[in-house]
Amino acid sequence: MFHYFAAFLEPETLVTFLIAVAAFAAVLSAAAPLLENDPLKTRMKLVTVEKERLRAQQRQKAAGGEVRLRDTSSGGVAKKLVDVLSLRRVFEAEASRDLLRQAGLRSERHLILYLASRVVAPIGLGILTFAYTSAIFGNVLSPQMRIAATAVGAIVGNYAPLVFLRNLINRRQASIRRAWPDSLDLMLICVESGMAVEPAMQRVAREIGTMSVPLAEELSLTVAELSYLQDRRKAFENLGKRTGLPQVRSVVTSLIQSERYGTPLGTSLRVLAQENRDMRIAEAERKAAALPPRLTVPMMLFFMPVIFVVIMGPAIMMVSKFF
Repeated sequence: MFHYFAAFLEPETLVTFLIAVAAFAAVLSAAAPLLENDPLKTRMKLVTVEKERLRAQQRQKAAGGEVRLRDTSSGGVAKKLVDVLSLRRVFEAEASRDLLRQAGLRSERHLILYLASRVVAPIGLGILTFAYTSAIFGNVLSPQMRIAATAVGAIVGNYAPLVFLRNLINRRQASIRRAWPDSLDLMLICVESGMAVEPAMQRVAREIGTMSVPLAEELSLTVAELSYLQDRRKAFENLGKRTGLPQVRSVVTSLIQSERYGTPLGTSLRVLAQENRDMRIAEAERKAAALPPRLTVPMMLFFMPVIFVVIMGPAIMMVSKFF
């Protein structure tokens, strides 16, 4: 083993290895733009599917037929598990559906997988924990300790799907929150130029997509709902419910008031855009003010020992030579 390691450390072998790594990195860097997908194009395809669903739903409702809000086709083992255990009622399917919509997951398949994971994850993680502790620490841990570890694994599995979903929601809301003041400025320009609300939102969705794909997706869905839903107020309220942000809900309230009472929308958008920009600046200042306390512990752990070594090292070496 030492012979192979010594041969690897020879200059010719080491240079050849570094050249191979550099060539692989160069090829990977050149091919990366060709391999990655356009997130905006992918999400807009999903928006198109949602538009078609809304159109079909409204046509069926106008024709007097029964409106099917859920897909009743077979969805595999997950759907059978959800139906047999009545997980829609146990885990409050409508509340779970709202959370999934805030995460950008709107299809019935996503709801079925999420509800099934609420049951499968605790059982699976508990069994995996018990098997791992029995195989690796069977001679060390007592049966009571292994059962306790299994219970901890089941508890972690119970909260894991919700934590994962909350993480998706937080990332999506952070993207929308960053781009929302700029989208309000664009919407204000469009409204003051004489455009209606639907074309203004469509234009803003097209322009803001390079900055925030989730916001472009939500605005496009709102435009589709304004076109297909009979109650325009419901379309605006759905925008605030899907995003879950108070900044968006305040704008939604202004849009509803403008639709109902004919109040000027430009003045409200200008004030709301300034308020959202001030909130973003205040958030940046708050994070900057919280940075020094967070850096205190890393500096004490990593910087101070190095400084002490640099300062005290020569003196210690001189003293050691003297003695």
